[in-house]
Amino acid sequence: MIINKLDSIEFRLKELQDFTWLKKYGTAFWVVDETGSGCICIGMKDGERKYFCKIAGVNTVEAEVSPKESVEILKEAVSLYYDLSHPNLIKIIEAYDYNQFYIAVFEWANGECLFDHWNFEKYQRDASIKSPKEKFKELNIGKRLKAVEVLFSFLQKVNQKGYVAVDFYDGSIMYDFLTDETTVCDIDFFKKSPVVNDKGVHWFGTKRLKAPEEYTEGSTIDEQTNIFTLGALIFEFFGSFSDEEIRQRYFNNRFVPCSLSNWQLNEESYRVAAKAVSLIKSERYLTFSEFFYEWKEANSFIFY
Repeated sequence: MIINKLDSIEFRLKELQDFTWLKKYGTAFWVVDETGSGCICIGMKDGERKYFCKIAGVNTVEAEVSPKESVEILKEAVSLYYDLSHPNLIKIIEAYDYNQFYIAVFEWANGECLFDHWNFEKYQRDASIKSPKEKFKELNIGKRLKAVEVLFSFLQKVNQKGYVAVDFYDGSIMYDFLTDETTVCDIDFFKKSPVVNDKGVHWFGTKRLKAPEEYTEGSTIDEQTNIFTLGALIFEFFGSFSDEEIRQRYFNNRFVPCSLSNWQLNEESYRVAAKAVSLIKSERYLTFSEFFYEWKEANSFIFY
């Protein structure tokens, strides 16, 4: 591990790299270096304008792919941000090769990642610091329901454009606690339909939220898979789980909803979310439109 530096920002890599070429975007003020994607993410500021720079081909300390593979993945992902443009998706500005790197530059989006794993040690060291996930769970129900509406809107767009939301989870979502804006910030692994699980249990995604077909090689990954993912996220947003219950998801390769007694909304909304995460695919909602209609009806008693 080698400490690199750009302006006042320090970050860890497996080797020393020169990033001064990023100075065209201003001064570095923020960085995330603990990624498995082989990318480093750097925030740059030029006057009042801020940029989010995602650079592939970097030997990050926790890289799960080679630098060459990370470049290929990001190059394939760039078109997604153009094709799936949405008011709540981070906006891409440009992307290009630079030496052995590939960089995608986005407009800066304010907010905090709802699963910021790179800060977990900080929360463990100081219990007085609340994680974005904790702060989000403390928001009133109306604000969280509005965030869910954003996810419905975005995932419906994804489906309408013929894509599948692969590796979509709470780490793909940012929330601005000052403006209550929800931003989708990472869609790098989304794929054009038809999509088949060719990795078995190693299919992309966190075991906290994966559908059964995301563990089974040869299974179709489609709109109903994404309905499961959103249903699981909804349980994360409005349900309570013990540490042991979450551990069991990893051990058993299976998402299990919380009990009704640990659910913050009414019984009807619980029924809707539970149908979305049915282990039997044919018992889930067929479309996002059907799912959203039932969800809205179940929560119509809440003014938000």
